[in-house]
Amino acid sequence: MRPPEVLALEALGWALADDKRAERLLSLTGLTPERLRNGLSDRGVQAAVLEFLANHEPDLVLAADALDTTPETLVAAARELSR
Repeated sequence: MRPPEVLALEALGWALADDKRAERLLSLTGLTPERLRNGLSDRGVQAAVLEFLANHEPDLVLAADALDTTPETLVAAARELSR
C-alpha cells in the first residue's frame, strides 16, 4: 500500500495532465501554480489535491482507476493528510 503522500503526488500528476481539470483544481482549491510547485511536500497541499478529487466523484473514480487504487483509498489518504 502506497503512503498517502505518494498517492497525493500521483493524483496531482494525473489531475494536471488534463488542462480543464488542472484549471478546475486551481480554481476550487485556491492553490496557485507557485504554491503547488513550492508545496509538493506540504501535507496541506497534498490533502487539498485529494480532497479536490473526493469532492467530484467522476474524477475520483477516474483517478483511482488510472492510479490502480480505489476511490476509498484516495479518500482515506485525504483524511490522513488532513490530520
